[in-house]
Amino acid sequence: QVQLVESGGGLVQAGGSLRLSCAASGGTFNNYQMGWFRQAPGKEREFVGAFNWGSSLTYYAGSVKGRFTISRDNAENTVYLQMNSLKPEDTAIYYCAVRRTLRPLTNTPKATEYDHWGQGTQVTVSS
Repeated sequence: QVQLVESGGGLVQAGGSLRLSCAASGGTFNNYQMGWFRQAPGKEREFVGAFNWGSSLTYYAGSVKGRFTISRDNAENTVYLQMNSLKPEDTAIYYCAVRRTLRPLTNTPKATEYDHWGQGTQVTVSS
């Protein structure tokens, strides 16, 4: 059974940085898509970025492109979200997620397409 555990959230001032971690276990990830999503109070869950595990390409939402970077530790099945130049608008609960089938990242993934989710970690960016 796939399990995802996020960590690294916290409070940071605007312009600062945080790195989130997602430890994945319980699955064969070669053909999985890994994604990061976020959800602010009163809003729908929003796509942040994703990659297919066997690919070097990563797809980002326009709102974070150039500021956020996804990286990975292949041996440990750990995924990272490095967040730089943070803005108050980035305040949200951040989730990592897995889609069990590999798909080309030609369109923005939807949260409903993902099969497994972590518990989320809170990121708060002050003005």
